[in-house]
Amino acid sequence: MKKDTRTITHILFLFLLLGCVQAQGQQWYTQGTFVPVVRIEYVIENPLNFDRENCPVIIRREEFPIPDLHEMWVTVVDPALPPAPEPGQDLLDRQGGHEMRKETNGHAIFHQLDDIDKDGIWDELFFQTNLKAGEKRTFYIYLGENSRGWNKHRTHANIGSYCRHLMPFWENEYIGWKIWFANSCDVFGKRKPLLMSHRLYMDNLDGYGVIYENPDYGSDIQRVAESFGGGALCIFEDPSQPDAPSRPRYTPAHDRLVPKSKWNAGQLSDTRYAYDVICNGPIRSMIRIKGMNWDSGSGFYEYEQYYSIYAGTHYTVSKVNFTTFQPRVPGVEMGCGIRQKPEEDNFIQRDGLVITSGPEYIRDPEEIDNRGPWRASFIGMALAVKEEYKPQYKYVPTHSGNHVFKITPDAHKGYEYMVMASWAEGPLYNDKESFSAYAGQMYQEYNNPPIAHYIRTEEKK
Repeated sequence: MKKDTRTITHILFLFLLLGCVQAQGQQWYTQGTFVPVVRIEYVIENPLNFDRENCPVIIRREEFPIPDLHEMWVTVVDPALPPAPEPGQDLLDRQGGHEMRKETNGHAIFHQLDDIDKDGIWDELFFQTNLKAGEKRTFYIYLGENSRGWNKHRTHANIGSYCRHLMPFWENEYIGWKIWFANSCDVFGKRKPLLMSHRLYMDNLDGYGVIYENPDYGSDIQRVAESFGGGALCIFEDPSQPDAPSRPRYTPAHDRLVPKSKWNAGQLSDTRYAYDVICNGPIRSMIRIKGMNWDSGSGFYEYEQYYSIYAGTHYTVSKVNFTTFQPRVPGVEMGCGIRQKPEEDNFIQRDGLVITSGPEYIRDPEEIDNRGPWRASFIGMALAVKEEYKPQYKYVPTHSGNHVFKITPDAHKGYEYMVMASWAEGPLYNDKESFSAYAGQMYQEYNNPPIAHYIRTEEKK
């Protein structure tokens, strides 16, 4: 894309030339001295017949009527929400001049303009909303410089040095995720809504022992070891063993050089990984994983994997794209999976959804002291694959037992899946009945995202 040095005044004038309509109907939003004169109207539609909370809305730049915008010139407003009052002097003294001022005709909501491909140009406008069953809800995107409004973070992502090991962390206030073993996810649950992964990696706290630091932090609730853990990708290469997947962590180089290890061998001889932070809150955080030099013995593969987490949810979404896909045998299929709960007493599988839950002992796998394990009465995991990828369920008995889906990727060798988690000590979905209901609803929402309808761009007379 060519660089454009036009001022916002020139851009607004161009809007008029391109056919902005004169403002009518809904009253215009203001915030203190911010009195915008151009706005874009969108209607967000819920295609489902039940209410949705914390529903993610993504508007891609190529679908946006005005793609050339600085992030400080965008204010997303829900006109149905009550306006913020004028802040008191004590709050202004603490927060300074960037504190939100008195609003009229709606309320500004948190949003992000995220640069996914890291080329310096935003790719997605992201925000969240609650939608009634079948609702069509109007939002306005106001244009004009507005640097007021602090954004309290409800999600976090970073790469931390954790016990000398560089690894990614991403979390919201309810559930956190990290990767200790290459590409298989760990999960940690909180007792109260808070962010805590920065404490885990900055202070290098034992994930199974943070209860002693602050009980609200919760604990690791997913043992990974040699399994798929809280989510991992795979491929199926051997038609004679249709339930035996190949994984980046277990390769001929691994079996030859470090056969008893749960890690890969050297970074030149075996699969290697690189991690990046794509965005870090306030309401969506995203990690990118690059898997490289994966020689399964029956093919050579490299991939990029994006994990996203949203505020107020109990799931993370993974998007996978194989950048190199060179099988040496016919009929290779892609897949993803989660570990079966070791004391599984609740198993549900239908279409592209699988749920596994049960009581479980939580213990430090190193067993270096006399700290005894404690038993959680419920830990739940669920895996959902979008129907468009034609998921086929398989049970994989090896590597501690795993629930896996075979997948038909898109034309670009890509696919998506969602992983959900909760536990008995958490504030929400803390038993198998409520978690199963939640997972079932999220599966439907995942397959039926909200629809963003561009309506018009208006100029205020």
